[in-house]
Formats: sequence, structure tokens, C-alpha cells
Amino acid sequence: MPRPIDVPALIEGVRSGDRAALARSITLVESRKPAHRPLARELLRELAPLSGNSIRLGLSGVPGAGKSTFTDALGVLLIEQGHRVAVLAVDPSSSVSGGSVLGDRTRMGALSQSDDAFIRPSPTGLHLGGVARATREAMLLVEAAGFDVVIVETVGVGQSEVAVHGMVDTYLVLMLARSGDQLQGIKKGILELAHVIAVNKADGENAGEARVTARELSIAMKLVSSQSSERRVPVLTCSALHKIGLEEVWQAVLEHRQYLEATYGLSSYRASQQVSWMWSQTEAAVMDSLHGTRRMRRLSQEMEGKVGSGELNALDASSALLREFAAQVPTLDWAQD
Repeated sequence: MPRPIDVPALIEGVRSGDRAALARSITLVESRKPAHRPLARELLRELAPLSGNSIRLGLSGVPGAGKSTFTDALGVLLIEQGHRVAVLAVDPSSSVSGGSVLGDRTRMGALSQSDDAFIRPSPTGLHLGGVARATREAMLLVEAAGFDVVIVETVGVGQSEVAVHGMVDTYLVLMLARSGDQLQGIKKGILELAHVIAVNKADGENAGEARVTARELSIAMKLVSSQSSERRVPVLTCSALHKIGLEEVWQAVLEHRQYLEATYGLSSYRASQQVSWMWSQTEAAVMDSLHGTRRMRRLSQEMEGKVGSGELNALDASSALLREFAAQVPTLDWAQD
């Protein structure tokens, strides 16, 4: 029989910086079990006042850009400067088995040995964007535990990396030298989201090409944002492997944070993110509830079969599902789902 979850003990453990309590708390907020949802809300409600004091950095990049190596090197540098660093590394879940490798610890060997670092790999859970559903809540928990820099390392550049942008202060995109035409190699939408761009692996014979790529990307960024009054996104070069240029990249992150504070006010910026997150959570709850009863699951399977066979069109099937959902709304326990 599973041991009951002692939420007050978890709260006290997180407040005191107990790593085991922090890990269990993140597991609780990641849980999809209906019985765990009110416990997770109680936990977050009590710890939320202790959160919000960190520098929140989102990290993405083209495949092979060295995101984990960069995170490892940057994290060690920040700890040497007196910071406590939490890394929320999101691994892609298999669409076949649902499993994830969760191997980021092995690629962050130096950082994982520090008592001032906390690395939490999480599966995407097949959610759009490669961001684990509870990543935002995990961020609040590590902040409450006293970590003042939170790095969210995502799966990679994709259409819905917007999810990362919506939960961090600064969005850093790693690129590689000569990885193809710069406007084609990375989507314009991602370029518009980037606050800082760094061309990684700028060492040895690659150093010259990295500088050329950085210049090309700077030109590309001018095409993305032609308004001279807007902040110019810095494009830098670095080598995470050889610890070159990391200080300059971090300084660009700090300068962007100063820009946010001066232009919008950090609290206002984060408040707008919270509003967006409220709607994301509401939409997720509705989707969960659409499959939350046996009748809805049976009807969903029936509609899928009819649409797949051509017996029914998608619009009529969607209407049937929504009618049944509306009929069941009064009986759904929204506090649990």
C-alpha cells in the first residue's frame, strides 16, 4: 500500500532546502493522478510566496548545438560566481512507448557533482512544444528551495517552443556555424522569440566560420525586426567545451533582464505570463475532462472510428463530442481533474 503524501512535511523540506523533499514535491506536481492534484495545489499555494526571485533562462537550439554541454559549463561558471543553479531539462517522450531517455545528468557531469546545483530531467509527456506539463510548477518549487538561477533546457527548436518563452525571462537560442541558410535553418517565429543568440562550438578551425555565422545571423535579425527603436538581439560566439565566451553570453542575459525591468517592469512581464498560463491550464483541464469519463472515452473512440472510415465528417463528430461534454459538465469534478 503506498505511503500517504505528507504535504506539510514536503513544504517544510522545500523551505529548508532538502533536496529529497524537493524531488518528491516535483514528482507530486508532475503526477497525472486525480487524487494528487489538490495536494499539488496545496503545496504550490504555500510555497508560491517564496518563489519568483530567480533569473529564469530558457535554452533552446538546433540539433547538435551542444545544449547540455553549454548548460553544464554555464552552470559551473555561475556556481563559481556564488549562484545556486537549478536545471529543468526536458527530454522528448516516445510517441510509441511514451518513454524518455532522461539522460541529461550524464551530459552534465561537472554540474551534477555540485551541492549548489539541482538537475531535474522530465519527460515531455507528448505535450506540444517539448515542455513538460509541470515545468512551470517545478520552476516555482526550485525557486522556493533557494535556487536563484533556473535554466529550462528544452528539446530543441520547434513550432511550439513558444511554451518556453512564456515561462522564462530570457530566451537563449544556440546555433552552429554553417548549419545551413540561417533564415531557413531556424524558423522566423523562433528568431522573433530569441532574446540572445549564441553560436556555439566556436573553437579551433570552427572559430572563423562561427564568427561569419554570427554576422549572418545579425543581418537576419535585422530583417526580422526592422524597427530601430526595438532592442537589438545580440548574436555572440562561444565554446562551451573550451569555456570560451560564456561570461559574455551570461552578461547578455543579465542585460536583457535589465532591459525587461526598465521597459516593462519584471513583475508586470511575469504577470502577463501568468495570465497566459491560466488559460493554458484551463484548456488542459478541459481536454483532460473530455476524456475523463468512460462515456466520453467510448464516444471518442466511436467518433474516431467513424471519421477514420469516412462514415462521418470531422465537423459533425466534433459537434457530437462537444454536445456530450456539455451534458456532462455539471457532473464533472473540476477540482480533481
